Amino acid sequence: MVLPCLDEADALPWVLDHVPRGWRAIVVDNGSTDGSADVARALGATVVREERRGFGAACHAGLLAATADIVCFCDCDASLDPSLLLPFVREVREGGADLVLGRRRPQGRGAWPAHARAGNLALARMLRRRTGLRLHDLGPLRAARRAPLIGLGLTDRRSGYPLQMVVRAADAGWRVTEHDVPYLPRTGASKVTGTWRGTWQAVRDMSHVLAEPPAHDGPRARPLTAPPGGNTP
Repeated sequence: MVLPCLDEADALPWVLDHVPRGWRAIVVDNGSTDGSADVARALGATVVREERRGFGAACHAGLLAATADIVCFCDCDASLDPSLLLPFVREVREGGADLVLGRRRPQGRGAWPAHARAGNLALARMLRRRTGLRLHDLGPLRAARRAPLIGLGLTDRRSGYPLQMVVRAADAGWRVTEHDVPYLPRTGASKVTGTWRGTWQAVRDMSHVLAEPPAHDGPRARPLTAPPGGNTP
């Protein structure tokens, strides 16, 4: 499980406590100054240091550091419960989907600010026009097989990384599914969607991803497959 992290020392104990038993938690420290790396290490997580700032840079560093057949992603701010990924992994392993995403359903006041929802809705509509996928969210909770993910050749290292993953998966003919997940008020301030400015900067970054030409001009390719079983995320 890949957990991109920037100053999440207060949230890490809760997040790591909810990682399913037997899974390897990879906390990617993206320049924290609050001791997040030390907290994660003390709680038994594998810590990877990514010097280049950016959500995508942290996620991709974790993907490359992972060794499991199926890799999961989750935010490290306690807004999402990592244990919710268990059925996602099962769906990928059993061949029901190639990429499974969590559709965030806010729980309680302040879980998802209005400007962040507006930005997400705009992106979902643009994604539908670009790929035909009828998704409602581009949230960080997701699961897919590691080798095909690396094979997508993801290049964005900022806010566009999660979107680029979905766009390139769609271009490659992947089966992409979405399931509701509870979205809790995060611990601490958001680095991206905490303000209108941050939200629309992220939307602008992602718009560049949507402007990319399709990666495949011919018949859509199927992702690599593997037999059921294998390592844990």
